[in-house]
Amino acid sequence: MSTAPAPPGAMGGAPEPAVLQVYLDALDEWVRGRRAELDELDAAALAAQRGADVASDMALSLALWKAVADRWQLMWATWDGGRVGVTERTKITTLIWGRLDSTLPTQAMAVSLPEACRLSDALAGQLRTALSLMPGADAAAARIKDLRAQLERVRDQVGLEPAVARDAAVERLAELLQRLADVTDRAQRGADVGGLLAPLESDASTFERDLIVGNARRRDARDQLVTARELRSDLVARAEALRVLEATCVRTVEPSPRYAVPDVEALGPIPNTPERLAPYLQRLERVSQALTLAQQKYADAIAERTQLADLLDAYVAKARSIGVADRPDLADSERRAREVLAREPAPMAVCRQLVSTYQTWVDHSKESA
Repeated sequence: MSTAPAPPGAMGGAPEPAVLQVYLDALDEWVRGRRAELDELDAAALAAQRGADVASDMALSLALWKAVADRWQLMWATWDGGRVGVTERTKITTLIWGRLDSTLPTQAMAVSLPEACRLSDALAGQLRTALSLMPGADAAAARIKDLRAQLERVRDQVGLEPAVARDAAVERLAELLQRLADVTDRAQRGADVGGLLAPLESDASTFERDLIVGNARRRDARDQLVTARELRSDLVARAEALRVLEATCVRTVEPSPRYAVPDVEALGPIPNTPERLAPYLQRLERVSQALTLAQQKYADAIAERTQLADLLDAYVAKARSIGVADRPDLADSERRAREVLAREPAPMAVCRQLVSTYQTWVDHSKESA
């Protein structure tokens, strides 16, 4: 099970480019790995006819993954291949520590990217345990090591609990640590601890998840003004990153989607009274939804060009496998399709037709071979 990378810097900071490069690469790997892991878990749930049992956790896991993946895309667009100064690096940390969209299933929960990653890690562990996909007895030592690291993360979260609830959280953590110590002792004596590890892993993951969500909810309830400031700052950074993505799309494909990037500044200053703050937060949420829609449309348009190029490669490989790729008609069709796909902007309607034409030539040549 993959674990999310530690985020660099803090809100408003500007980490060194090398630090950001390492984090963005590691986050990209985490996003890809987590998606593959969720697909594996989903397939296991369906195969075991337990889809209904884990449906809510799976839905939340997928929503968290999508939110992190979308945020990574904006960070990568801002990164612009490493051509970043202090301003761009500050925008990236704002995207890291700003709150993700409120499109997550629990509207009362607004978490930052690192919190969403940790919550995703906890949920994935809980799902793996529920579906009995953890390694066998031979890997007990590795599972104990993972549990020890998880409970250290839980210890950090317990320290964030309010004083009125901290004693109960400390007692719960102490119970989990005692159970882990007992399991460790048994394992060291050569006992089979597989039956004890699974419940302990499930309880630890549930506790970690509850602490993360509870902390996020308390933070929102405690200070709506801070929420508005963070969300507004996040939207400004997202809008600037989206303008870069929009420019890339316009330069890359034609026709390009035409979605106006909302002007966050047009909302005016953040009010400081509760009765005016709630409607302001609602307007911020509408801007967030508009940004999400525009980002999806621009990303889809850019992705189609790549997909067509991949599809053409697949057809060429097919033609080579049946020995017809070098025929003049096919070679000319391939050359023409690649030329048009390489244009900036590439006329997508023509690209689709040229790739389809090459496919038709392959099918025709296969029949006449």
